[in-house]
Parts: sequence; C-alpha cells; structure tokens
Amino acid sequence: MHKMLNDAGMDVIFREARTYRAWQEGEVSDDLLAAVYELAKMGPTSSNCSPMRLVFVKSGSAKERLRPCLDEGNVGKTMSAPATAIIAYDTRFYEWMPKLAPHADLRSVFADHPELAKVTAFRNGTIQGAYLIIAARAVGLDCGPMSGFDNAKLDAAFFPDGRFKSNFLCNLGYGDPSKLRPRQPRLSFDEACDIV
Repeated sequence: MHKMLNDAGMDVIFREARTYRAWQEGEVSDDLLAAVYELAKMGPTSSNCSPMRLVFVKSGSAKERLRPCLDEGNVGKTMSAPATAIIAYDTRFYEWMPKLAPHADLRSVFADHPELAKVTAFRNGTIQGAYLIIAARAVGLDCGPMSGFDNAKLDAAFFPDGRFKSNFLCNLGYGDPSKLRPRQPRLSFDEACDIV
C-alpha cells in the first residue's frame, strides 16, 4: 500500500491544476459526473458519516434557478460552465448511520446532540467537497470552486425542505487555459508548518 502517485498524476490533481473561470465547448456527461462521485465518496469522513450531498446543475432551467443566487462576478463563469456542482451537507446525515457505520449506534449520538451534528455535517461535508475537486481533476475535468453566492436564496431554490444546506459551488468542465490568471503564490512549508 505504500505506493506514491507518479509526478504526472500529482501534476494533474495538484501542481498543474488551476481554478478555471472560463470554459471551452464540451459537455460533461452524466456518466462522468457519476464517476466523480464514485471516487469522491471513497475519501474518509469521521465515523464514515458522509454528509455531502450534491446537485449537478446542467440544464438551462436549473441554471436559471441558480442565476439569481450568484454574486454578480460569478454569473458569467457559472452560466458558461458545462456543469456546476452544488456541494451541500445533510443536516440529518445521522439517519444514514445504521447503514454507514453498523458497528455502533452512532445515529443517537448525533441525533441527541444537535450542535455536534451541525459541526460534524459542515466539517465532513467540506472535506468531501475537497475530495470532489480532486476526483474531478483525476477524471480529466477542470474545476472552478467558489463561494460568492447567497446561501439562503440557493437553499430556498434547491433545498426548500431545509434538510440540506449549501456549502460551496464548483463549476466543472474543460477550462480555457488562455483565460487563466497567473498562478498566485502559496506559503512555504516554513511559513505554514511546524513539526513538534
């Protein structure tokens, strides 16, 4: 199990990957979106709680539901993307715990502690959203993750029963490299890390 991904693989998902704001022509198939999820779901979450829920917005009518939720600067890039993933989390994820973690009664742990459930759903849903970005890149898609939208409006439009809550968005497709900005710097190991 101590295998390391080769340099080409690391380049695809990290070193050469960029945040795209402009898109080339080309559909993202439903099968490819399913493949992204099948990879992303394999990433670890605490107690295998798996609270991420996804809506892949592709149709014109769904995009028009999304449009009024977006900040002005995100409208063009989102409307032109072949697909936009709404990364949300299930506030009652614990109802799935008997299936996801059958070895213990974790459902009641979260059901009886609403603040713990809220923090767990948000944290682990966010982690799963990061796995989604890596999975999308691994299958050849470019990503444009973003905030810059009205969560309450989006939740009313896509999750009216209130159970799911939006976290962030990620445009998916085949990015236009001619529209990329120069890569921004990152903190060095010494600036960001300590080994104690």
